[in-house]
Amino acid sequence: MFTGRKLPLTLAFAVFTGLAFGVSCNGFFVDPTLTSIAISPLTPQVEQGKTLQLAVFGTYDDGSRKQIKSGISWSTDPTNIVSIDPKTSIMTGLNTGTTTLSADVQALPATATATVFVVITGLTISPLNPSANQGDTVDFTIKDQNNNNVSNLSHVVAQQNGTNVSTIACSFDDVNNAQACQIDASASTGLYTIVATYPGFNGNVTTNLTVTAP
Repeated sequence: MFTGRKLPLTLAFAVFTGLAFGVSCNGFFVDPTLTSIAISPLTPQVEQGKTLQLAVFGTYDDGSRKQIKSGISWSTDPTNIVSIDPKTSIMTGLNTGTTTLSADVQALPATATATVFVVITGLTISPLNPSANQGDTVDFTIKDQNNNNVSNLSHVVAQQNGTNVSTIACSFDDVNNAQACQIDASASTGLYTIVATYPGFNGNVTTNLTVTAP
């Protein structure tokens, strides 16, 4: 009788041991922890009245990265430039301008800068071929084909031989409604090309800037 029950008992013990081992091992494989998030694209651009799909990607403590599709809280500042559907993360362009997008997942934040533009067919820049001293600031006004000032949505860089330079930094000046290009005191004297682009416009507009010693 004892010999007849030995095999079933052995099998039962093996099954129990296997289950216990599986539970024990499973405890070592925990879900990775979310450590940071990022918005994609980082500088989204959308035409006024149109939509653009945004995405949020998470980085985890095991080095993996994947898209997050739920549990995202969105906000914008200012609030009247775009709207974002909280369920689909689809952004709609409401009014021309720029706004900061903020996403939050599990108390982890991420930001991006969104631009809403209107389609234009031409650009102009003024003044043409100015001169300025090292350390000076030159304001450039960018207008569309209808003579509307679009400096606030334009991107302006200074170049030499087709390469962007860091010694002339351009940014929008809302007081003068122009792109203010600050010439560093260490900038080399000579001829620079000022290049202006506009979201959704296929091309650019340029002018020359001559930098002189004070």
